Amino acid sequence: MSTRYKLSEELLHRAEQTIPLGSQTFSKSKTQYPFGISPYFIAKGKGSKVWDVDGNEYVDFISSLASVTLGYNDPDVTEAVRAQLEDGVIFSLPHRLEMEVAERIVDMVPCAEKVRFGKNGSDATAGAIRVARAFTGRDRVALCGYHGWQDWYIGTTARSLGVPQAVRDLSHSFPFNDLAALDNLLKQHNGEFAAVILEPMNVVDPHEGYLQGVKELAHKHGAVLIFDETITGFRYANGGAQEYFGVTPDLATFGKGLANGYPVSAVAGRADIMKMMEEIFFSFTFGGETLSLAAAAATMDKLKREPVVKTMSATGESLRSAVTQLISKHELGEWLGFAGHSTWSFLTLKDAPGCSMWDSKTLLMQELLARGILWFGTHNISYSHSAADIAKIVGAYDEIFPMLKQAIHQGNVTPFLRCEPIRPLFKVR
Repeated sequence: MSTRYKLSEELLHRAEQTIPLGSQTFSKSKTQYPFGISPYFIAKGKGSKVWDVDGNEYVDFISSLASVTLGYNDPDVTEAVRAQLEDGVIFSLPHRLEMEVAERIVDMVPCAEKVRFGKNGSDATAGAIRVARAFTGRDRVALCGYHGWQDWYIGTTARSLGVPQAVRDLSHSFPFNDLAALDNLLKQHNGEFAAVILEPMNVVDPHEGYLQGVKELAHKHGAVLIFDETITGFRYANGGAQEYFGVTPDLATFGKGLANGYPVSAVAGRADIMKMMEEIFFSFTFGGETLSLAAAAATMDKLKREPVVKTMSATGESLRSAVTQLISKHELGEWLGFAGHSTWSFLTLKDAPGCSMWDSKTLLMQELLARGILWFGTHNISYSHSAADIAKIVGAYDEIFPMLKQAIHQGNVTPFLRCEPIRPLFKVR
């Protein structure tokens, strides 16, 4: 048992007695955090910082899986939630916040004419697929990117255990930035596709004209175009990636940064399609839960009032510039790269002889965590990340990259590790 993470490891052992993997979320579990060099429980957060149960402080570049855009315990959001708590959390009839937050989304998001709320991103994407199927009278779905845990999507991945083959057969993956591949897929089952759903961007920028081309192909084949903006929404621009890239889908789904980490998601889009929400069943006891909606209202008001996205983008660009220079300085360009949007970027890793990308990632995690940086491959920038935070991770990379270079050149990471290397959960993107 490690001294630095003594209580975390004790709690993990206890949690495993009642919770599979000891966590409610796969990507927060021991499958992603190597035992012996990782914390497993966070006690509190403020701004860009979190503290684990052993009292260790970290600059958090995971930002609660990109759901925190303003920073932990943002004072405006916290005050809005505290005020609403005095009136109540959930009621026997709708609260006006349902309408007021929907109005804010319609005001900010180009495609939004009507809105329905869920709690998780998976709720929203599954709801969008269901309403698209109802609207078109078709069953097949073309998809690209990560879209949550529901059967219609997860059945296309290595985590398909428990998903009926009949459901899996209706979902078809297509590669990003390849219009010909999407066209061929839609032609293979001509007239059968209800929807084309994709993340408008994740690791790689869309080619010039790509998103518009996807829209044209979807409409040519009679399918509804859905942008999964669970991460890009309220992060790339106030109106999401659709505003940022200038391409308006028929429907879009939102979550994560919508309420600075509070559990609420949304399906938004064309009124004629969304009207089918009156006929399908997309309904939640907690769909109108007021604390999350109060948080959403406060978050969106702050997005409009302050330069949140502009600041996050500038912070992320400073990180991109510094890390790109370090990769060159340490002559690691063959094995490391920097990709993604400035507010949601990735340190990309490649397999080297005798040293897989997972070995390299484990070494990076081990050394970054030891230096007080919570990281698992991405830089999920929040409004609260400071120049000092960027300097801290850049300085850490500068110290760690020579170690990684040595491991790669030796073709053996084992002498550098104090844990077993992590292994992939499943390919997400």
